[in-house]
Amino acid sequence: MDRWIHDSWRELLAPQRQAVQALLARCEPDTWPARPDVFHALAVPRDAVRVVIVGQDPYPTPGHAHGLAFSVPEAVHPLPKSLANIFRELQDDLGFTRTRGDLSDWVEQGVLLLNRVLTVRAGQPGSHRGRGWEAITELVLRAVEPDAVVLWGNDAQATRDFFPGAAVIASAHPSPLSAHRGFFGSRPFSGVNRALEAAGHSPLRWA
Repeated sequence: MDRWIHDSWRELLAPQRQAVQALLARCEPDTWPARPDVFHALAVPRDAVRVVIVGQDPYPTPGHAHGLAFSVPEAVHPLPKSLANIFRELQDDLGFTRTRGDLSDWVEQGVLLLNRVLTVRAGQPGSHRGRGWEAITELVLRAVEPDAVVLWGNDAQATRDFFPGAAVIASAHPSPLSAHRGFFGSRPFSGVNRALEAAGHSPLRWA
């Protein structure tokens, strides 16, 4: 579990260790992501978080989830449809073409890619909702002070009040079921960069 967690998160999470262990103990053998990657999102130092992108729960396709919201390991092709839609909007927004599904380079620039629920059973999206992960991830989300927050879909938008003072960029989810209802054309990437520049920071390199 501790493979990715930066030391700056450990004091915050220490009182939650038993709760986390209980959640992991309830996971079925075919749960994703692999246990060492569950907290991959916390590789970014807590005080380095400039942007938060909130996801729902991990990809349920075996081999796709690796602990970063919307990201997949580099070897995964074709990309999940939600991620392909994100890259389509990136192209339309900033003119950048991206095909690499591993978003670790965003994390290295201070982006927290956190799902509200950190595990899922293979082939069963939403299967671990309501088990207790939401309390853990709320604690994490309330502990950061980003300049910009990206909230795609209703689950993510329910966290809006966690981020007083941040620029909030909200739209429909990039899933094929909803992307045409407000995600396409929302220009979140340029919106984030404007918020960063307004706060005196460099824009992100998205591709």
